[in-house]
Amino acid sequence: MAMTTKIEVNGLRMQGYHGVFAQETRVGNLFSYDVEVIVPWLDAAGSDDISLTVSYADIVDVVREVNAEPSRLLEHLALRLRQALLGRFGEIEGGRVRVAKLTPPVAGSEMDSAAVVIEW
Repeated sequence: MAMTTKIEVNGLRMQGYHGVFAQETRVGNLFSYDVEVIVPWLDAAGSDDISLTVSYADIVDVVREVNAEPSRLLEHLALRLRQALLGRFGEIEGGRVRVAKLTPPVAGSEMDSAAVVIEW
C-alpha cells in the first residue's frame, strides 16, 4: 500500500457574501472552511523542502480566491473550492472540503452553523 500525506487547513474563517437572501449578499456572513487534501507521500518530509509539498498557505490562498466570488448555495461554493484545489494542485489524489455558514439567518431558530461537506 502506497503511503500518502494528508494536509489540512481547519477552521479558516472569513467574511463572504454567499446566500439566497438579499441581506446575505449585501451584508455578508462569516464562513468557516475545513480543507483536507491527500497527496502522494512527498519527499518534503525527509528533505524539509517546502517546494516538495502542497503548502497550507497556498491552500488558504485558493480558499480566499473562491470565497471572493459569491455563490447562492453552499453546495456550489464547496464544489467550486474542490475544482479550484484540483486545478491548482495536480498531485491531489483525494480530499474533503467542509464549508459552514456561521449563524445562518433562519427565522425562528438559532444554530452555530449550517454546512456542506464534499469528499472525493
